[in-house]
Amino acid sequence: VQLQASGGGLVQPGGYLRLSCAFSGSISDYYHIGWFRQAPGQGREGVSVISKHDPTKYADSVKGRFTISKDNAKNTVYLQMNDLKPEDTAVYYCGTRKGRVILSARLSAAQYEFWGQGTQVTVSS
Repeated sequence: VQLQASGGGLVQPGGYLRLSCAFSGSISDYYHIGWFRQAPGQGREGVSVISKHDPTKYADSVKGRFTISKDNAKNTVYLQMNDLKPEDTAVYYCGTRKGRVILSARLSAAQYEFWGQGTQVTVSS
């Protein structure tokens, strides 16, 4: 599978962006699809994950501001990011895996098998 992330850009604090992750195949073949981010000098951090039969999950730092969703017909997963803050600045990646993992591990990047190329999000005035 190939994942194509897009939608990043430069936005002022308080602004919004919507990221997209387009799959080359059917997203129904994959149990977990997540968004992760990586700031310079830091590890890849889980932001949000959407799963076939488990509740969506968000990192505490983005709860109430970010919303993950998917469109099975378009084989695309979205991340709506509102009220953006400078600390949200990072390269954002989408990742996926076919099998289910325990709920507590869903935001661990090490659990994911396939990755998109990343899209830069910069929040600055």
